[in-house]
Amino acid sequence: MMDAFTTLTGIAAPMPMANVDTDKIIPARFLKTIKRTGLGVHLFDTLRYDADGRERPDFVLNREPYRKAEILIAHENFGCGSSREHAPWALLDFGIRCVIAPDFADIFHTNTFKNGILPIKLPREICDQLMEDAKLGENARMTVDLAEQVVVRPNGERIPFEIDPFRKHLLLNGLDDIGQTLQHAPAIDAYEASQRAEKSWMPGISV
Repeated sequence: MMDAFTTLTGIAAPMPMANVDTDKIIPARFLKTIKRTGLGVHLFDTLRYDADGRERPDFVLNREPYRKAEILIAHENFGCGSSREHAPWALLDFGIRCVIAPDFADIFHTNTFKNGILPIKLPREICDQLMEDAKLGENARMTVDLAEQVVVRPNGERIPFEIDPFRKHLLLNGLDDIGQTLQHAPAIDAYEASQRAEKSWMPGISV
């Protein structure tokens, strides 16, 4: 089960970059693990650190208050490139639960939903307005209300967004692929019991 996404109020980090590919999100050299934890420190590694591993002070996530950002605002084609699921894992491990951009690469878009991250598509001009809000830092927290399908700006303006109803249901209820399967556990158990009773003669079937 993944954590449900209902309402999120937090710091938004402005990232005015287009075509942020998955290798920028999490470089290939960190893909050796199959664990979903521990990748946040390497999020945007080549952007956050120099060749000696020192933080680049001009990168947004290396500055306060954005070290605690839960919302990321970017430009077009976020998550393009190779289809690595480690990209949403790294975002989530850092603490990012929502990414707002004009559009997303298709596979990355799907992977965010499967890992409890809400991708919101909004027009470029609105993303730019939200980035200006985000530049105000700690005093400009944004709210994302999934049930109401709105982003609430610090000034109270409510910006609606669209989302597939089924994906909305999964996020609100914290259901990943395994969670969806477990919802059918009684039917699966009943089927397996019937198979054991009807085909006890088959190898590997025990009553």
